[in-house]
Amino acid sequence: MKQYLFTVLFTAIVTFALSWAVWRLSTKYKLYPGIRERDVHKTPTPRLGGIAMFFGVVAAIGVSAANPYFAIVWSVPQQVWAILAATIIIVIVGICDDLWDLDWFIKLGAQFLAAGIIAWFGELQIYSLPIGGLTVGSGWVSFALTVFAIVIVMNAVNFIDGLDGLVAGVCLIANGVFFAYSYMLSRDFTASNFSLATFLAAVLIGACLGFLPLNWSPAKLFMGDAGALMIGLLMACSAIAITGQLDPTVLDPEDFGRSQLLGAFLPILLPIVIVLLPLLDFGMAVIRRMQAGKSPFSPDRKHLHHRMLDMGHSDRDAVVIFYAWTAIVGLSVLLMYIGTTAGWPGLYAPGVLYLIVGAAACLVLTFLPSRRTPAPRPVPETVS
Repeated sequence: MKQYLFTVLFTAIVTFALSWAVWRLSTKYKLYPGIRERDVHKTPTPRLGGIAMFFGVVAAIGVSAANPYFAIVWSVPQQVWAILAATIIIVIVGICDDLWDLDWFIKLGAQFLAAGIIAWFGELQIYSLPIGGLTVGSGWVSFALTVFAIVIVMNAVNFIDGLDGLVAGVCLIANGVFFAYSYMLSRDFTASNFSLATFLAAVLIGACLGFLPLNWSPAKLFMGDAGALMIGLLMACSAIAITGQLDPTVLDPEDFGRSQLLGAFLPILLPIVIVLLPLLDFGMAVIRRMQAGKSPFSPDRKHLHHRMLDMGHSDRDAVVIFYAWTAIVGLSVLLMYIGTTAGWPGLYAPGVLYLIVGAAACLVLTFLPSRRTPAPRPVPETVS
């Protein structure tokens, strides 16, 4: 655990230092776009924070190569190199989009290319689903399932990037929950507490933690598409590395011994629920835009966070409510997983009770904003 704590702190320090440098340079040389119609912020703000987060991640991965405790992370080196190559592609395309607003077709093509590199060259694929011994029978099906899963998670995370501190905080909480889950899963079913999935979760915690001080409202720096897409990419890789790589027979309800039916579903349920809000927003946006005859990637001002602002929530209130929903849903499923150690029928009551009470409180906060009338929409300022 000390090694993971070091990884979090190291990544956070490097990311914070680089974020500060990127902010100063971007401000000095005016490396920021003008205000778009769908934007919430009032003044032009640099969107190159993803660069700092990327180099923070790269620094952490580089240090891990020299750390014997993380030898298992490098036991299949092509996986790490493929993830790095894919991340470089995503960050470069994201930076270009943050500066010049690329066509959505170019961005989507780069996302499929990056996901394909991970699945093909890195051989990091969903070979099995931990649901009663279910396996993916075809190599091409496994490849396609992996690529689409990565692309969907990338876009889901990117779609909620609309308020100061929203993505960084939500992903910080989500990866904190996933870190605990993957650590316990590795401890329970492998001979080591170290795994690629847990390491990636720790690195993402550090990157989000180091970036959040400059991204908190009022934000000095945005992570942009480069940062949001990178986070989504690494979160997808982390989930695939632990869930899609497990021997499905290990989690068969007949032999699991931790729980029966529900316990067999939890290992695949938790990686999904930690990105539940981004996935929900992504799904609603795709349906909404296709019904309007538009591209599913055409921008609009109807995301969940925009709707909360229109209900009367302040920027910070909306962000904190998103944090609360993420923590409630993620921690409740994690508590249910922990409860499976009680044997049949499993000690699920704490997790279920936490979900019911927490969801009720979040619903009250969501539908009873602090102010009854929505705040006036900002008037964009021109870039001098």
